[in-house]
Parts: sequence; structure tokens; C-alpha cells
Amino acid sequence: MTDSPILEVAIDELQKIKKLGDKAITQLDDEQLWMKLHPDGNSVAVIMRHMAGNMRSRWTDFRTSDGEKPDRHRDQEFEEPLSSRAELLAEWEDGWKRVFDALAPLSDADLQEVVYIRMEPHTIYKAISRQVAHYAGHTYQIVFLAKHLKGADWKTLSIPRGQSEEFNQRMLAKTKTARQ
Repeated sequence: MTDSPILEVAIDELQKIKKLGDKAITQLDDEQLWMKLHPDGNSVAVIMRHMAGNMRSRWTDFRTSDGEKPDRHRDQEFEEPLSSRAELLAEWEDGWKRVFDALAPLSDADLQEVVYIRMEPHTIYKAISRQVAHYAGHTYQIVFLAKHLKGADWKTLSIPRGQSEEFNQRMLAKTKTARQ
């Protein structure tokens, strides 16, 4: 864990984003991973592949090379992957590992350092913020698609309908106990 409150929050948010995506992906069978809602849409697999490609490009040598690597073929990420579920999940995990490995050694002193994405300068703080927003957006696409594809079999990833008050009461009791 980092000594930086700013980095700690960013890493925590990224971990939550990954966990949300993982929980949605786990609910899908192999066929559903590659299913599209319409011909021009993206499947969960395509979104995962795009995110993994982005993560590889952005976070590999992110302090010393442009975040858009010359060997990245972004447009191909939106083509249906011909890989198995295991290969797709390995790409997904590799991408996330690169994110967390790149962030782990950073300190507050590094946040104003400049890095480049598509030759555009960003502070490391801005680059992190940009990626948090990007990954959250695509992860919510994954959740939406998974929920749609599972229908009545969907297992909620947050507070179930009709249970907000009960959840709030549990949290209040937990907070009171922690303060004593």
C-alpha cells in the first residue's frame, strides 16, 4: 500500500472497478461473453479485449514511453476475438496487473511528473484520472450487457432492490460499533 492518500484513493477505485467487472464477467457463460445486442455493438469479450489493450499500451513503461504504443492495434481490439475464455481472461488479468504494478512504486512527488498519451502531455495525476474514468465507463458497459444477457438470473452486484433501508441500518450499526 502507498503512503499517498491520492494514490491510495485511485488504486482503491481501480480495484473496485476491476472487482465489479470480474463479478459481472463471472456470471456469463462462454456464449454470452461473445454475444452482441445488435450487429454493430460490442460484446463483453470485445470490451475486455479493448480494455486489456489499452492497459498494456498505457501502463507498460508509462513513465518513459508514450502511452499509445506503436505496436498497439486499437482497431483490431474491436474485432471479435478468436480466443478462448481462458485466453481472454488471461489478457484481462495481464492488463490489470500492469495497471497496479505501474502505480505501486509511485509517490505524491511523482504525480506532477509529465507523461505522454498520443504525444499529448499529461501529469501522472491527470493520466491516472483519465484511465480511472475510461475503465469505469467500459466496466459499466460490461455490467449493463451482463445484466441484460442474464435477465432474471442476474445476481446483483450492489444493494438488492428493496433492501436499501436494511443495508443502511447495518452500516449505521457497524459505524456505531467501530466508534465505541
